[in-house]
Amino acid sequence: MTITALPTALQEIKDEFLALELRERLQLLLEFANELPELPERYRDHPDLFERVVECQSPVYLFVEVGDDDVVQLFATAPRESPTTRGFAAILVEGLAGLTVDEVLAVPDDFPQTLGLAEAVSPLRVRGMTAMLGRTKHQVQLKRHS
Repeated sequence: MTITALPTALQEIKDEFLALELRERLQLLLEFANELPELPERYRDHPDLFERVVECQSPVYLFVEVGDDDVVQLFATAPRESPTTRGFAAILVEGLAGLTVDEVLAVPDDFPQTLGLAEAVSPLRVRGMTAMLGRTKHQVQLKRHS
């Protein structure tokens, strides 16, 4: 089995979490939650384009754009009153930004489990982030072939 190196941005995010004590990791997750970008205007009136991540307790919606250059852009929405979910979405939006289709598809499915948050948040929440990554990859594959 080949071990794939994480893309630089995801590796930096992972290192940042793992360098912190548990309580500080939660604080960093909340900081990410505050940094989830607003949707671009072209998508604000098109909720029909977004896919709900039903595995998440909070209503989280994702949409992937794949440019002509094969570069992926992830857009996500999550309610402000769900900071953990927003934080996970923001990590993926930031960490996957500018990656190619192949780079996104190569991200290990267990990336969310490697952030050292399992002791800080419920397993259900970590599964939610895993589902976000899985749905993102699924959308990337669909758009690659369209």
